[in-house]
Amino acid sequence: QVQLVVSVGGLVQAGGFLILTCVAFGFISEIVAMNWYRQVLGDQRELVAGITNGGSTNYGHSMKGRVTISRDNAKSTMYLQMDKLQPEDTAIYYCAAVVGTSCGVCTLTFYNYWGQGTEVTVSS
Repeated sequence: QVQLVVSVGGLVQAGGFLILTCVAFGFISEIVAMNWYRQVLGDQRELVAGITNGGSTNYGHSMKGRVTISRDNAKSTMYLQMDKLQPEDTAIYYCAAVVGTSCGVCTLTFYNYWGQGTEVTVSS
């Protein structure tokens, strides 16, 4: 079992930045990959960024170039730095992990542990 705890989001002005954290507890050694997703009410959940145990990263299209994903294995923490935020970035942000299984390309269905969503609101 793994528990993921996400930091509180908040209200940010357009053009500003925000850093989210996701701390993992439990069988951390079984985590294969971790991602950040976001979801707007009524829309599908979309990938923001992902990082593997080996440190490989990938980014979704919507925020590419404005976000940086990183992790500190010693602190069991994953970070998402979001820059130049825009009102369209307003969403619920989630962290997720693939735990206890292997996947080449880890699509959404492999992510079996999720943190609580955190609301990020960007004002114009």
